[in-house]
Amino acid sequence: MTNPTLTRSKVLALSAPVMLAQAATASTGVVDTAVMGLYGTKFDLGAVGVAAVVMNFLYWAFGFLRMSTTGLTAQAAGAEDRIEVHSVLQRALLLGGALGLAILILSPLLRLIVFQPFAASEEVKTLAVEYFNARVWGAPAVLMGYGITGWLLGTGRTGQLLAFQIVMNGTNAGLDIWFVAGLGWGPMGIGAGTAIAEWVALAFGLFLVRGGLTRSRQIFDRARIAALINANRDILVRTLALLFCFAWFVNAGASLGTATLAGNEVLLQFVSVSAFVLDGFAFVAEKEIGEAFGARNRARLMRAMRLTTEMAFLFGALISLAYFTAGGWIIQSFVSDAEARAIAQSYLPFCALIPLIGLPSWQLDGFFLGATQGRALRNAGVAACLLYVGTDFLLRPAFGNTGVWSAFLTMYVWRAVALGVYLPSLIRQTVSGTPPPQPAPHS
Repeated sequence: MTNPTLTRSKVLALSAPVMLAQAATASTGVVDTAVMGLYGTKFDLGAVGVAAVVMNFLYWAFGFLRMSTTGLTAQAAGAEDRIEVHSVLQRALLLGGALGLAILILSPLLRLIVFQPFAASEEVKTLAVEYFNARVWGAPAVLMGYGITGWLLGTGRTGQLLAFQIVMNGTNAGLDIWFVAGLGWGPMGIGAGTAIAEWVALAFGLFLVRGGLTRSRQIFDRARIAALINANRDILVRTLALLFCFAWFVNAGASLGTATLAGNEVLLQFVSVSAFVLDGFAFVAEKEIGEAFGARNRARLMRAMRLTTEMAFLFGALISLAYFTAGGWIIQSFVSDAEARAIAQSYLPFCALIPLIGLPSWQLDGFFLGATQGRALRNAGVAACLLYVGTDFLLRPAFGNTGVWSAFLTMYVWRAVALGVYLPSLIRQTVSGTPPPQPAPHS
């Protein structure tokens, strides 16, 4: 197996399809918000915002299925273990299907719990529940799709990843418009359209990865399955901590009124687009660093860190500039509610800074996920969450929504600082020849 030297052109070749795929992923929320912004009220828009946070919390609690699959696949590829490359995919699909089915079965109980912490009005919560009831039917498809996405990234099949996301988002956009603009189903139509699109995408994804579904006796190896679950434990805690930060941000806006909740939800779509697009470079870093870690190649590791980060900063600056110059026009064009539109336009400058302020934390996530350094990710995620909540407590009472956004920006700084503390240890492990943490990173 050959490993050509990483170059800037190769980084772009790998990351361009990922960025487009990530933009397609982010556009799911953008399309949902745009359709509600054009055809709904601020209550509909707020409901989609609250319900989307709830669903993201439920689903991305299991985001380790994507994250660990990328790192473990890349490490197996770096070690030239083709059987294990295929086995990682199959374990992720089985685990994702089982967990998604559990979410669906438990959804009546979850529905009674998940909306209670939000400070939104009862009208907003009622509409949010309608969204939840429809969208939760896609749970098994979503979690199995995480395994497919992680495996495509880990094997460098970024063009196929783009095709997977285009199918998902094209279906979602068409159904959103039909169900909401055509049939008038409101937030429930948004949830139903997304759930159907998730199953369509899963069927297409299974076709794409059919070559990795060859039966292997290693799939059901009890020791490997137990080790996989252990490896994912720390990433699960880290993900829950970061999801809590976003839920806290949404609830902080809700506590200031429905118009603030809706305006902040519009701006969160800008945040999502920048994070998803720039994650394209972090995902390439995951693949390259995973392979370098599996091959114990320090020079390759350092080069992957440097080149992916250089390109990420360039694109981050371009996105930030685009938000500063064109963000107001986008808000004016797609948000019909005057109060929500005014809030979004007022706080757009905070949002426009996130592509640059958030980028170090996204890149560091890619470094540590590629090397499956779960403990560092867990500790940094929890520390950043606690520091962010403390910052919001200090700023929101005095400065209102300005304090909410200021604290949110500091959250990215806390994440980068907390992960940066562990970076020398990651590099030393590659130099020392410590056995790669596959599949468990908990020694």
